[in-house]
Amino acid sequence: MPLPPTNLPNKQSLAKGMGANMSTIEEWIVPAGAKISWPEVVGLSSEEAKKKIMEDKPDASVDIIVLAGCCVQITKDYRSNRVRVFVDSSDKVIECPVIG
Repeated sequence: MPLPPTNLPNKQSLAKGMGANMSTIEEWIVPAGAKISWPEVVGLSSEEAKKKIMEDKPDASVDIIVLAGCCVQITKDYRSNRVRVFVDSSDKVIECPVIG
C-alpha cells in the first residue's frame, strides 16, 4: 500500500490560502464568540438537551444518537450547523455535544 503524501496543506496554510486572517480553519468556519459545545446538557434527557442547544443555536440541526448496542455508524464530515447528541439507552446525554 502506498504511503500518503507528505506535502498536504495544514489548517493554517488552508486558512491563509483562502485569504483568511485566522490561525485555524475552525476559526474561519465558526464565527468568533459562537457557542460550539454544550457541557451543561450532559445528564439531561435528549429533548431537554435539544431545547437548550436550539436556544443557543437556532439554526442547528440537532441529531440524537442512541449509543445502545455494539456499533453506531455516523459520517465523519464536518457541518457547522450540526450538533450530535449522544444518549444512552435511558435517553440521558452521555457526552458533551459539539458542533460538527
